[in-house]
Amino acid sequence: MSAEGPSRGANCAPAGGSEAVQRRAWGARTGADGPPYDAVIVGGGHNGLVCAAYLAAAGMSVCVLERRAVVGGAAVTEEFHPGFRNSTASYTVSLLAPEVIRELDLASQGLAIVKRPLANLLPLPNNAHLKVGGDIAATQAEVAKFSSCDAERLPAYYAMLSRVADVLRALLHVTPPNVGAHRGGRIAAVLEMWKTAKPFRALDRAGQRDVLDLFTKSAGEILDRWFESAPIKAAFGFDAVVGNFQSPYTPGSAYVLLHHVFGEVNGERGQWGHAIGGMGAITQAMAKACEARGVTIRTSTSVRRVHVDRGRAAAVVLENGETIAARRVVANVNPKLLFTQLVAPENLDDDFRARIDAYRCASGTFRMNVALAELPDFTCLPGVHAQQHHGSGIIVAPSLDYMERAYFDAKTLGWSRAPIVEMLIPSVLDSSLAPPGMHVASLFCQHANPRIGDVLPGQTWDDHREAVADLMIATVNAVAPNFAGSIVGRRVLSPLDLEREFGLVGGDIFHGALALDQLFSARPVLGNADYRMPIAGLYLCGSGAHPGGGVTGIPGRNAAREILRDARRARGRRNAMWQTK
Repeated sequence: MSAEGPSRGANCAPAGGSEAVQRRAWGARTGADGPPYDAVIVGGGHNGLVCAAYLAAAGMSVCVLERRAVVGGAAVTEEFHPGFRNSTASYTVSLLAPEVIRELDLASQGLAIVKRPLANLLPLPNNAHLKVGGDIAATQAEVAKFSSCDAERLPAYYAMLSRVADVLRALLHVTPPNVGAHRGGRIAAVLEMWKTAKPFRALDRAGQRDVLDLFTKSAGEILDRWFESAPIKAAFGFDAVVGNFQSPYTPGSAYVLLHHVFGEVNGERGQWGHAIGGMGAITQAMAKACEARGVTIRTSTSVRRVHVDRGRAAAVVLENGETIAARRVVANVNPKLLFTQLVAPENLDDDFRARIDAYRCASGTFRMNVALAELPDFTCLPGVHAQQHHGSGIIVAPSLDYMERAYFDAKTLGWSRAPIVEMLIPSVLDSSLAPPGMHVASLFCQHANPRIGDVLPGQTWDDHREAVADLMIATVNAVAPNFAGSIVGRRVLSPLDLEREFGLVGGDIFHGALALDQLFSARPVLGNADYRMPIAGLYLCGSGAHPGGGVTGIPGRNAAREILRDARRARGRRNAMWQTK
């Protein structure tokens, strides 16, 4: 990565006076040695890289600071056992915005995404199974094994989700109306809210009711109303608990279900796929796009605090004591981490601090990568040769009731005694990840209580990590009896490990719960949903901002747009000031 100093971009000229005088004044106040960057981005995850690329393309000098030795945040590919590589944390792709792929030209930087041959396999009791994916007719035939009525209702259900997903897609790339802040005046705020509501108003009454249901009701309630058989409800309900430490019957969980269906792969909506080379291929392509635009990227560089000068974010101070000056600081970290660890409390008002303290970050995620000598041999679909289902998402969770018990186990006992496990085997689609004839599998397991000390006083996840990992393996082994014996290596990440390694507070893969009170104009806090934080010159570009988590790149893209808008306004004010003199 580039380690050069900041390039001089189109927006680098300081306001008023000579540039040399302004540099000396800035350095004296911040303690920085060099001239200020136009933007310093804290956190080199995918949203930080996206934001950096857009800012640099507009002529800004940009520096990205990443605490780990590699950029990418939770979207990285690493060797976890000799000869075996896999996506370390995030593990599958669909939500990555096609606009980001196109505008950053990620394909020319080496990014290739392949679609799963089948969406999901659910191994079920008595050696039964359900396959979901392919064309609707194929899924209907699978569902009809359990309920002909459910098979008939399936197209209408898909159509309902598609209508609501279209409304959500229309909101993804907008800046939420900043309720209460009125930057630009009350009339401007009203107009923004009116424009934002346009996709909702375009729906008929039934469609509007569907939107309301999916934003407020539980996934279980929605699915129980649509279907009668447990397997299809489990297949769809799983999406509502992914990374979401809740029961599928928790009000508001239906939105998380929707959050997982608005994506696409290579232009096909609602599909999931794999990045060749793992999720790190996405962020490495983004890093190359940044470098091509002149962005400075520094790894193994930990930020201690954001320096605020005269009420404005003016620099960042590193753990080694170095100070890097910036005309704006852009945070690609969990907002709870930002405002409890990196920003001094005296720079925030009491109410904002209280709201951040109450900001909910908790994921029941227990993440594992395993190296396999052979493919799993499922009792419901025997064979260790690669078959269609080996390239799918394999879900061990036969019913919504099973998922609800898993949640309450974790809430009261620390972890699920009968856990939910989704397994993907990306080496079936990407032979570069494992030695010939061998494979890697991603296990996304739930639920593991991120606050285990609340139910087991004095204990942490370090005390139980390996035992719970054994339980997760045994859960898969129950449906594929050769699984445990085929494992030649593993890497285990508890919720505590996810927090320590990637800054995911509470192990939360979304940088904050995707609940109605933490979405859109309320993400992360009402009055600061437009990517501008309560300190001048401080912005949020990560998943803690709208539209939330997942490897989308959208928060980074949206934040860059607002940063550039502010920069243009500032230039306009400076020009007007000079014209009056």
